[in-house]
Amino acid sequence: MNKRYLDNSFSILQWFIFLLANAVALPVIIGGIFHLSIDEISGLMQRTFFIVGISSFIQGWLGHKYPIADGPAGSWVSVFVILGDIAIQQGQSTKEVLQLLEGGFIIAGLLLLILGATGLVHKVLFLFTPLVTGTFLLILALQLSGVFLKGMIGLQGDAVKPDYTVGAISFFVFLLVIILSVKGKGWIKSYAVLIGISLGWLIYALLGKGSHAFPESSSIFKLPELFAWGAPKFNAGIIMTAVLFTFLLVSNSIAAISATRQVAPKSEKDEKKELNRGVLTGGITHFLTSAFSTVGLVPLPVSAGFIQLTGQRKIRMFLVASLLLSGMALIPSVVNFLSLLPGPVASAALFSTFVQMIGIAFQSILREELNQRRLTILGITLLISIGIMFLPESAFEGLPSVLQYVCSNGLLVGTIIVIFLEQLWKEPRTN
Repeated sequence: MNKRYLDNSFSILQWFIFLLANAVALPVIIGGIFHLSIDEISGLMQRTFFIVGISSFIQGWLGHKYPIADGPAGSWVSVFVILGDIAIQQGQSTKEVLQLLEGGFIIAGLLLLILGATGLVHKVLFLFTPLVTGTFLLILALQLSGVFLKGMIGLQGDAVKPDYTVGAISFFVFLLVIILSVKGKGWIKSYAVLIGISLGWLIYALLGKGSHAFPESSSIFKLPELFAWGAPKFNAGIIMTAVLFTFLLVSNSIAAISATRQVAPKSEKDEKKELNRGVLTGGITHFLTSAFSTVGLVPLPVSAGFIQLTGQRKIRMFLVASLLLSGMALIPSVVNFLSLLPGPVASAALFSTFVQMIGIAFQSILREELNQRRLTILGITLLISIGIMFLPESAFEGLPSVLQYVCSNGLLVGTIIVIFLEQLWKEPRTN
């Protein structure tokens, strides 16, 4: 009984750390882009933790019902970055930009709600073949790998040069998690991510790389602020962007559910209901995201890599960890402590889960024979989408703002290309 209780406690803790690690970095990044104060970043971090926990719990309980962590969407972050840069260059109010983003989340949430409630999402389900889903996962992993690799070597915030000591700690954590997950036995294999983060954080502190100042809080309990950026605003650009990104959000949901189904199969076989519930709940999540002024959340496909890496498949432990994160977000002193988790250590632990995610991507692609047609489609898609990631931001300055959001996002462009080519270039019929 005690062993079972201990195992469940560690499972909850590991899911909690995974949810936290996926949520902790982006508030700092957004705060830097929009020149938010320390208090504003702390508030954004609190709201992000709160909504990540609530959203993950709702999805796992009433939505798709898989242990898939919801987290800030990398695609929405790219819109934050572009809009923030444009506002600063043109001398516009960054606060107004954040209010427009709140409006964009409402538009996307409404569309997701309609697609999920009416079942219309299944009218476009034929577009998401194994090649499309696998390519989406592969591009997503490659696009985010740059973000996490920069974090691992200390290129965060205003840093322009890598910190090689930090990089050494990060790669130690990365390799340790991989080795323990492959060679470890029993509980060591199951808690590889938790062990890696714990040891990494300890080494980080012993070498004096962590923050020595513990942020003070004036209250014991604090509710997250509603519409902290002000009332939502709308314009034609943000409406068009939200419509386009809804398409990407559906792709993300399908990929996350498909990838997790491979590593954590359920007895329920009604995939249509799972997807309907997941998309509908995603709409509710986007309304909450707007109301609590955070980055748009999506089901994270990397959760499948985490499950495969650790063997944590129990939905009950995941739900408890989600509620725990939301509850702790209401205690400022706990939020301040969690904010001390070194970004490079968190990045390294998450980076290790992408190894599994790339494997799942290839498994999806190889579900169908890689003939000349599919190889050509895959090659074209990867060349263009990954090539876009290497282009400087200035390459898109002359385009209208809506096109800037679209064309600068390699994941969105790649997803559109692979779907377009899959439908345009049909297999020859065999007699």
